[in-house]
Amino acid sequence: MKNIFYSVFVGLFLMVSCQSEPRKIVPEVPLVAVSAKVVAPKKVAADAATILSKKEVPILCYHNIRDFSASASGNIKVYTVKPPAFAQQMKALADAGYETILPEQLYNYLVFDGPLPAKPIMITFDDTREEQFSIGAAEMKKYGFKGVFFIMTVSINRPGYMSKEQIKTLSDDGHVVGAHTWDHHMVTKYAGDDWNTQLVKPKAKLEEIIGKPVTDFAYPFGLWNTAAIPEIKKSDYKMGYILSTKRDSVDPLYTIRRIIVSGTWSTDGMMRSIDSSFK
Repeated sequence: MKNIFYSVFVGLFLMVSCQSEPRKIVPEVPLVAVSAKVVAPKKVAADAATILSKKEVPILCYHNIRDFSASASGNIKVYTVKPPAFAQQMKALADAGYETILPEQLYNYLVFDGPLPAKPIMITFDDTREEQFSIGAAEMKKYGFKGVFFIMTVSINRPGYMSKEQIKTLSDDGHVVGAHTWDHHMVTKYAGDDWNTQLVKPKAKLEEIIGKPVTDFAYPFGLWNTAAIPEIKKSDYKMGYILSTKRDSVDPLYTIRRIIVSGTWSTDGMMRSIDSSFK
């Protein structure tokens, strides 16, 4: 009897065991490594003393590129370079290994210690003269040079000056368009609404023409004073360009030095002036 009871018990146990749900096997999910978010360190802008201590980049300033006679006034000879001389100067710069830079690269170098070519140079033009487009930009193109063209907006579309279309073409071709006031009045004599007329409106007009921000300003005659700098800042310019006078110790970005290339210089004389002026 015990054997029968035992056999029945074992049978029931086996039957229940066979009907029970088999254990589910959960596949292992491979762990995915989540990379930590890398936060780039915030750039720290250099102070005025640091900017002034940096080696200056040579910056040339051209005005007229056309012929003049031996009897021309001294002023014309200083502000005018003959087309063959300009061509020789561009070739000499290229042969010497110079590479042109533009304002954004200069700004990053001065403020954030950004890189520069081994022999950087900036080529700028004042006053909107048409030959800067037809001769200057065309000659620079042979060497892959880019320049900065400071536009006096009152002169746009006038005979002997650049048209809106030429200014837009310069910008589209990779040159930089900067402001040079409305009508070339000295910044040192501005008062009242002059700031709006000479700084704000020309900037807006040029931005409308080229479809890009205009961030650079050249002082007429290279003349400046400390009262002008806050107004230029308020007008959203990042840098201001003078000529060969001393830079401001507080706001050196608004007194970037340039030298006028004189029509009385030989090509060798120009190259020597670059070395002596921007040691």
